[in-house]
Amino acid sequence: MNKTGEVVAQTGSEFVNGMSKGIVKTFRNKVVFSDALVQSGLSCGKTLIGSTDSGKDNLLSVYFIFNKAFDHKVLIKLFTEDGEEYGRASLHLKGLQDEARYEDVVFDKRTQIDSRSKITVE
Repeated sequence: MNKTGEVVAQTGSEFVNGMSKGIVKTFRNKVVFSDALVQSGLSCGKTLIGSTDSGKDNLLSVYFIFNKAFDHKVLIKLFTEDGEEYGRASLHLKGLQDEARYEDVVFDKRTQIDSRSKITVE
């Protein structure tokens, strides 16, 4: 089991639910990276929650920051405020030192990302 590292982002943000509809909501999510990823130079900035065509609020867009060159698969998990896991997805990330960009993580269409979820990246 991976030990979780520091809390990388815990900020209030706004996201657009159905951009074409122009609906803006406020959410507060805690993003925690494993110690190994923190040591590898991976961190994040803003996170956005959106919807795919097949699901509602099942798309997580993360602004990943590559403080060092990085080329690894990561596992993203969603937890309720009570610590119950309700979603996971993997993503292969590759970036050069000092790069940063948004990456989309699509969860099962039945997963609805809660506005107060804890998000772990391992």
